[in-house]
Amino acid sequence: MYNHEPDGYECFFCALAQGKETELNKQSDIIFNNGRVLALVSPRWWLNNPGNVLVIPRGHFENIYDIPDEVLAEVQQVGKKVALAMKESYGCDGVSFRQQNEPAGSQEAWHYHLHVFPRWSGDDLYINDNDSRYVTQEERQPYVEKFKGKM
Repeated sequence: MYNHEPDGYECFFCALAQGKETELNKQSDIIFNNGRVLALVSPRWWLNNPGNVLVIPRGHFENIYDIPDEVLAEVQQVGKKVALAMKESYGCDGVSFRQQNEPAGSQEAWHYHLHVFPRWSGDDLYINDNDSRYVTQEERQPYVEKFKGKM
């Protein structure tokens, strides 16, 4: 219900969950995997909030309307673990969760995922919403390292 995934969509999050790599997502970006939920340092960073993390269910659910409640709860619980590890690892002032649904809600990937952003006072994350860039795996790796032993 309320689905917008195009016919023939090749889900890069499903590929990652199956152990494959894509142009943007690498297995080495994964900071948590319990067999049901993955967390990875995102390949897309916002201006003042580098090292944000994506939490995804391994099963394919397009959006908030499709994801079963028990899977949604586990994604949120892993998000909390990421947030606590992020506070310790990055020394950020706070953390924001963000999740989008449907084109009008700014959903761009047709697989449910939760963004966990490190926040600093005055970082203007939502004002700078359109100021993002894709980063290399080499840029992501130091952030991945910061989570080692904390998840």
